[in-house]
Amino acid sequence: MTQRVLITAGASGIGKEVATAYAAIGAKVCVCDINASALEAAAKDIPGLKTVVCDVSKRDDIERMVAASVEKLGGLDVLVNNAGISGQTASVEDSDPDQWEAVMTVDVIGTFHVTRHSIPHLKKSAAGSIVVMSSVGGRFGYPNRSAYCTAKSGLIGFAKTLSRELGQFNIRVNAIAPGAVGGDRIERVLQGRATAEHKTLDEERAAAMSVQSLKRFVDPKDIAALILFLTSDAGKSISGQVLPID
Repeated sequence: MTQRVLITAGASGIGKEVATAYAAIGAKVCVCDINASALEAAAKDIPGLKTVVCDVSKRDDIERMVAASVEKLGGLDVLVNNAGISGQTASVEDSDPDQWEAVMTVDVIGTFHVTRHSIPHLKKSAAGSIVVMSSVGGRFGYPNRSAYCTAKSGLIGFAKTLSRELGQFNIRVNAIAPGAVGGDRIERVLQGRATAEHKTLDEERAAAMSVQSLKRFVDPKDIAALILFLTSDAGKSISGQVLPID
């Protein structure tokens, strides 16, 4: 079966790696992103990639995007909920309420609406699967990262609940929880932590590594490989789980 895959925030970073991996195994892939120019670039890099511009903080945008994506793909077998923003690095007391709520709007509410509109199409699949992008922060929490950690923890509950609702339709739902992923984003996060905690960047990087058994950041390609496994026939008995990759 040729899988039909929708990935949110798929024009760059982890999402693009996931799209690349699916395309390499012959899947039909559609990605949405808020960045139109990044989508154009991704379409040049990934043969056959279908794209839709979408702001996942806007409910109408999401409804239009899911309908357009399913039409482009000819159906839907796999949904990868990858879209999310990090929010500011600040204590709860000092957090900007608007920025805090923006994280909830994109990471949690956006994921809810994308999934809600995708479920009727996934029910028509012989092997529907949903992957929700959580984080190690959703399992343990981090000082000065309350919005992000709260959102990622909420997504774990969302995935577990979905798995119980949708199992009767043979739709599997899992969350994955990456640790620190190599790239520009983690460098910005580390710098933000260093500033908030009055440390140097090197001190913050050393602190991050001190709690890891493997002394390196996660390769985005490894995240893509985990997602492909979970949504393949090899993962057909895995649902309702949170799989760390850290």
